[in-house]
Order: sequence, then structure tokens, then C-alpha cells
Amino acid sequence: VAGQADGILGSAVIKGQATEVIDVGHFLPMAFADWFSRKEMRASSTAQSVLLVDDSAFFRNMLAPVLKAAGYKVRVAVNAQEGLTALRSGQSFDVVLTDIEMPDMNGFEFAETIRSDNNLSQLPIIALSSLVSPAAIERGRQAGFHDYVAKFDRPGLIAALKEQTADTRKAA
Repeated sequence: VAGQADGILGSAVIKGQATEVIDVGHFLPMAFADWFSRKEMRASSTAQSVLLVDDSAFFRNMLAPVLKAAGYKVRVAVNAQEGLTALRSGQSFDVVLTDIEMPDMNGFEFAETIRSDNNLSQLPIIALSSLVSPAAIERGRQAGFHDYVAKFDRPGLIAALKEQTADTRKAA
């Protein structure tokens, strides 16, 4: 459930307990005024760019800071249509992260649409889902995903991003 107060991303049931998830990015500047302007926190000009597509504000607000802290430039889209608009806008992305369970156009359909576009067909796409089953992973492969990661698996997500963007860096 998305949070209503500043500094609270939302709440979730974790190990059977209702738990508030805080927005660390809200509190860091309170403790360290220069936190977001520190040299090591700035995205470099060579940083890989990620398009994060997720209809859930909770997950967008949770994942975007994680990706930025890992050194990626992040643009968010609230649904697949907005993601397609961003991809076709001329802005360059090194990888797309997309939720699977979205209204209107789900992540599988979104990936298939990207694969059918001659200008975007080689773009790496990583699926984000709370459902990670062998059948879902196989369906993802058929749709054109390069990888399939559980939404709460942050180390797995960063590893998948590094793997998918390593090829982009070599080609550049």
C-alpha cells in the first residue's frame, strides 16, 4: 500500500507483520545536507540509462533510488504506453526494466511490442515480477525478455543490470 506521509514509501506485510517502508532518500538530506550533491552520488556522463516501467508507485519509489545509488540514470514510466512513448522519443536507454502485472498492456505484451519495433528490437529488457515460476520465466523468454527478476531481489536486479549493460559498454 502506497504511503501518504512524507518519508514513508508505503506499507507491506513482511514475515506476517505489517511494516512501514521508509523512504531513505527523504531522510538522508536531513542528516547530511550535501548527500545528493556529493561527487560519488552524481551519475557520471558514462552512466547506463534505465527505463523503469511499473504501474505501482510503491515499487517505482522503492526501486528508482536503488538504481540511482547503483550508478544508473533512471527514467520512470507509470505504464507500458508511457514506456513506449519514452522509448520512441529519441532518448536513448541501455536497458528496460518492466513490471509484468500491469493493466491495459502487461509486461509480456510490452516486451513483444518492443521486439517487433525495428529501432528497439535489440534493446535488453528485464522483467520484474512478484511471480517467479518456471512457467512465467519461459513465457518471458518467449516474449523476448533477457532476464526475469523477482521485484524484491535487489542484488539479483543489480546483477542482471550489470550483465545486460556490460554488452552495451563493449559495443560502445
